[in-house]
Formats: sequence, structure tokens, C-alpha cells
Amino acid sequence: MSELLTADRIEEIGALGVKSPDPAALVAELVSAVDEGRLADPDDIGYALLVAADILEQAGDLADALALATRAIAEQPDEDAYARAVRGGLLLRLGRSDEGMAELTELRPLLETNPNATYLVDELAESGHPDLALEWLTGALDTILERTRTQQHESEDAQDEAAAMIYGLAQRRHNLREEVGLPHDEYDNLADRLRAASTHALDALDDGPATLLYWPEAEFNALLMRWPALVDSYPKTWDEHRTQIERALADAAGLGGADLGVVAGTVEGLAAFAGSDPIDEETLDEYADSLDEVGLTSWPPGRNDACWCGSGAKYKKCCLPRSRD
Repeated sequence: MSELLTADRIEEIGALGVKSPDPAALVAELVSAVDEGRLADPDDIGYALLVAADILEQAGDLADALALATRAIAEQPDEDAYARAVRGGLLLRLGRSDEGMAELTELRPLLETNPNATYLVDELAESGHPDLALEWLTGALDTILERTRTQQHESEDAQDEAAAMIYGLAQRRHNLREEVGLPHDEYDNLADRLRAASTHALDALDDGPATLLYWPEAEFNALLMRWPALVDSYPKTWDEHRTQIERALADAAGLGGADLGVVAGTVEGLAAFAGSDPIDEETLDEYADSLDEVGLTSWPPGRNDACWCGSGAKYKKCCLPRSRD
């Protein structure tokens, strides 16, 4: 049997994309692994197909990209919202407006219940419908704010989720209005106030700092080999480590956190910083603070920009989905 296709390899393929001298070969590698049952994690079927679809879309082959997005929905029907949004956007870009709008409109209620569902309006905006994207964002904000004013939250978690949705929707709406050159309105002022209040909101976080220490893959493995005592301070795998970072940053943003970012650590850098001091949680925090001035990577990147983790893949295809699991 041929070698299994891992999540890391799928990510690497996504980072190469159309920059590869042979994008078609990358698409074939992904699709054949799905066809032949050669995925290391069967739950990555949709991920592999959507990465292949993205490469085809970048290459201008929207019809074949649509076919793969449709297949991703069929393969994992219980986790199909993001794939359906991608499919809706592709339909719009193919000129099949009625079908595309129907697909996205059916998903529209997610904007009122899922803090990560702004990918819906991103598909609208990227397909030439920024006015409708703004209408949906405004409608979702209206609904959530009214619900917050008139209904008591069932739990503290529900209250935090509502805050995350208000913050995310307000900021995405604010950014989109700036992109299309619209003047400030009441919700833009709300977005500004939420962002200005970020320092106070971050005080509510257990993790505290607005900048988090992140270890690239090779450094993560070397860190735990050199200082085995740190194994209790970190997840078991690098994928779990960057997922933890992405979720912590998403939580901070949901509470109004601004100026968020990561600093990438190195084993040699930590050793030089610590000297003879023990490598513990306090030392790690101090090391992260020392990197703020020279190595800060702002978070979040744009959906189509390179991911903050250094994989080379687009953020929307790399760490962004990790906060939705």
C-alpha cells in the first residue's frame, strides 16, 4: 500500500498551491489519497478535498473546484457548513447566482449562533457582493444585540459566546465598510469602542497576555526532547499546540482583545535567555516577553494571507479552521 497522507502533508500541499511547478500533480495526490483510503486520519477527507478545490480555484478551474467542494459535503455531511460556504462562493463566481445565493442563504442563521461563521460573508464579499455581506453582518448584529438586551443568558459560557459573536461581527463589518469606502456609522463606533476596551477585557482571560509564545514544529519537538519536564506544560503534538494557540487567541478576540499576536520561540534562544535558571512556566513567560519587541507576528492574518504558524498555507486553510472544532 502507498504511504499514508498526513495532515502535515495536506497542509504542505496547500502552502505550495499554484506556486508549485505542477499544481495538477498536487491535486491528484490529494484526490487519489481520498479515493484509495490513504488518509492517515479519515476525518481529514473534507480537508483534503477542500485544499484540492482551493488549488484548482487559484488556477482558474472553478468547475472542477466546485466538483471537489460538492464531494467534500457528501463525504462529511455532519461537518459540512464550511464546505457548503465554499461551494456557494464557487457557484457565485461561476455565474450560477441563484444556486450560490440559495446555498449561502440557508447557512445565514449560523451568523447568529456560531462565532466563526463570518466565512459566509467572506464568500459573499469575495464573489462581488459586499453590500449583501454588510446587510447580513448588520442583521446578525441587530439580532444578537436585541437578544442580549431582552433575554438572560443561560450560563457564563453563553454570555462569553454572545460577546465573541458581537465582537467578531462588529469588527468584520467595520473592516469591510472601510474596504468599500463607507463612512463610520453607529456599529463602526461600537467596533471602535470594543477594540479600545480590549485591555480591560483581557484581564478576564486566565492566560492573560495578548502575545502568546509559539514553537514552530521542529522547535516544539526539540523543546520537549531537551527539557522533558515541560511535557506537562504542552500538548502531546505540534498540531495540538498550534490549535491551542489559535483557540486562545480566538477567545481573547471574543472578549474584545486587540493587538493580539504570537512570538516564535527557539530552543537555542530559550537556553541563552535562561542561562542557569530552571526552565519553568515563569521563565517561559519572561522569554516570551523578551521576544515582543523583535519577533511579534500579529494575529489574525487575513484569510488569504500566509498562516501565522509558519506553514506557508493560507490562514483560511490552515489554523483558522482549528478554532471551529
